[in-house]
This record gives sequence, structure tokens and C-alpha cells, in this order.
Amino acid sequence: MLKKGSKLYSVFNNKCPQCQEGNFFKYPVTLNFKHNLEIHEKCDSCGLKYMMEPSFFYGAMYVSYALTVAFAVAIYVIGYLLNLSLITTIITIVVVLIGLTPLTMRVSRLLYINMFVHFKKKIG
Repeated sequence: MLKKGSKLYSVFNNKCPQCQEGNFFKYPVTLNFKHNLEIHEKCDSCGLKYMMEPSFFYGAMYVSYALTVAFAVAIYVIGYLLNLSLITTIITIVVVLIGLTPLTMRVSRLLYINMFVHFKKKIG
């Protein structure tokens, strides 16, 4: 499932979606929002230009929205199953979503670019 050549390999290992060798982001996950979303201009290994067109990653906002809604629904269901009060569940949702924001933003960009760029096996 997470073998080289799969889209999940690229997403979970912060790799170029085309060659899956070069790093996508310049820095590891950090709470410093200034550097959290800085990507390389192009892949060091295969030369794929990451910003294919101006504002390419605006579409990643929709992916990020879907991820946060999925997290919120999952937390709500867990809170319901554990018989937590509604206010406790809402506070938990807010805290978890704020805490996961740096990771969610990065994963949404990786998922979005993987929708459009496919793995190309090196020949030779």
C-alpha cells in the first residue's frame, strides 16, 4: 500500500508525485507557519515544476476543508459514543482542528498535486 509508486507513498513521505525521490516541502512539519508551506520550486530529482500555474494550490483549500470536516465528524461520533456532553465534544473538535492545522495544510497540498501528477517509473 505504501510502496514506491503509490500516491500514498508520495503523500506520507513528503515526496515528489512524479519520481517520488525529491522532497516536496523545504522544511519538515513545524508550528512556524512562516516556513510550513514553503515548497521547492521544482523537484531536485526529476525537475517537475510544482507550481504548474499561478495559484495552483488554491484547489488544495477544498481538500483541506474535506479533511477538517472528516476529522470533526469522526470526533463528534467518538464523543457521542463516549457519552460526552455537546460542549465537551465541540471544545475537543476545536482544539484538535487547531492542533492539526499545520499537518492538514501540508497533506492537502500533497493530496491535491497527486490528483494531477502521476508516478513515472525511471527507465534504465
